[in-house]
Amino acid sequence: MEVDKEETQNQQQKHQQQVHLFYCVESEELARKVAGYSDLITLQSINWRNFDDGFPNLFINNAEDLRGQHVAFLACFSSPGVIFEQLSVIYALPRLFVASFTLVLPFFPTGSFERMEEEGDVATAFTMARILSNIPISRGGPTSLVIYDIHALQERFYFGDQVLPLFVTGIPLLKQRLLQLPESDKIAVAFPDDGAWKRFHKLLDHFPMVVCVKVREGDDRIVRIKEGNPAGCHVVIVDDLVQSGGTLIECQKVLAAHGAAKVSAYVTHGVFPKRSWERFAHKNEGGMENAFAYFWITDSCPHTVKAITNKRPFEVLSLAGSIADVLLI
Repeated sequence: MEVDKEETQNQQQKHQQQVHLFYCVESEELARKVAGYSDLITLQSINWRNFDDGFPNLFINNAEDLRGQHVAFLACFSSPGVIFEQLSVIYALPRLFVASFTLVLPFFPTGSFERMEEEGDVATAFTMARILSNIPISRGGPTSLVIYDIHALQERFYFGDQVLPLFVTGIPLLKQRLLQLPESDKIAVAFPDDGAWKRFHKLLDHFPMVVCVKVREGDDRIVRIKEGNPAGCHVVIVDDLVQSGGTLIECQKVLAAHGAAKVSAYVTHGVFPKRSWERFAHKNEGGMENAFAYFWITDSCPHTVKAITNKRPFEVLSLAGSIADVLLI
């Protein structure tokens, strides 16, 4: 659900500077929603073209009018193929003598590749952080970098002093949606592992909680309930992102086996490579694909949002209001 527009209006009263918001092609729909929250956010455009050899041929429209203005860019690093052209714009905008520059990157895509388990592993989360840390400073100082529910909080230390990272969460959107459900007093929250519990439990501490854990049995890793009782509850599994969805499905099975009345899921980032969202889509009555009552994601991954539109059990909780609030700080 969207952040309360009255709160956004209060922010506007404190902030009288216009924000010029640029966006990549994938993020156009989200950018328009963000601009819809405030007259102080003006959409600007970029000509995204390519030369015959495939390399970007880019043009920032109205560049001279940006001098002394507050500028932001809404990025989407959905694949390696689009990152270079967006970085080219991201590096160019602060150099246009702007008053400040904010980069909104809702999903930090290499966040789950932050560890080295053996010599030779490449922690690409650190690589991406270094690239973003070298964005040129603007007239007003370092770039503000806004990221939602980065995979590991310690990744904040991967960024250098030339950027000011702001880590935001989508959990308030989930809480707002849960309060709208019938029998909201029977909702419990489950975490698929200790990492998710450490990350989110303080934001959801007024709900009963269930913590799952993966244990090894022979060559298999089995999901078990570590603590909490899901019996009779509508249990919502909470995590930062989903890829194949295998862990969520195993959690659903064990929660249902222990008496959960219904099971739903929330992730901030619905990555779903290779259309893996299809294994959750409601198809035939009574099938395993109907195991989830609701599956909430945000619009941090635009390709997924387009794919799951009007497909049960999916619902999109838009980040637009939250992003507007951040831009108006």
